[in-house]
Amino acid sequence: MTSIARGAGAWVRRYQEAPDSEIQLLCFPYAGGSASYFFPLSKALAPSVEVRAVQYPGRQDRYREPCVEDLHTLADAVVESLREIDGFFHKPLALFGHSMGATLAYEVALRLEALGVTPAVLFASGRRAPSTHRDEAVRLRDDDGVVRELRLLDGTNGAVFQDEELLRMALPAIRGDYHAIETYRCVPGERVSCPITVLTGDADPRTTTDEARAWQEHTTGAFDLQVFPGGHFFINEQVPVVVKAVAERLRAVHDG
Repeated sequence: MTSIARGAGAWVRRYQEAPDSEIQLLCFPYAGGSASYFFPLSKALAPSVEVRAVQYPGRQDRYREPCVEDLHTLADAVVESLREIDGFFHKPLALFGHSMGATLAYEVALRLEALGVTPAVLFASGRRAPSTHRDEAVRLRDDDGVVRELRLLDGTNGAVFQDEELLRMALPAIRGDYHAIETYRCVPGERVSCPITVLTGDADPRTTTDEARAWQEHTTGAFDLQVFPGGHFFINEQVPVVVKAVAERLRAVHDG
């Protein structure tokens, strides 16, 4: 089996240079997603915010690597890669994760705080709180069943559904990520000290407003919940509004 690549170059991508920025934002994709999903956010926030995105194994240029099917192991690997970036922690750091990425960002925040690095803010988008649980098993469905779930959430580019080869290339990573998030359990009682801002869609079939609000129990810091029109991928439909909300929150915590 092909081994998982080590080193920051494999794990962390930057699409826009922002050398004069005073804060950086590290982004975590949804299940089956890739770092390039955050290119529009990176472009919109530059040059005032330096945006980087995590590239998980098993997709795009890392498609030959096995997926990491345990979220805690994935969080460990991300933190290890961040520690290899020269000067990475010299600038204030915020985290942004969507769907599975929100839970992963939370686990990364826990590990960073254990190292003495407290994120400026954690944005948890499109995901219920780690302590809430639904009995889901998308990972156990056949390929058609996985595709039905993707269509329900409407998070994959329509071109992927039309291209059989692309779809079959993407399914192993999608299934692996679903295994990671569906088998994930948080450690009871653990909390971050950084502020948490939750972004959620009012018609998300996988996260109710109450489940989103439950993130408040996972921080000893400030908490903010922002509800947007839309479903699970409301951020695709509300890009300018979401960018504005993120930029304002980053400005507030930086000026703090």
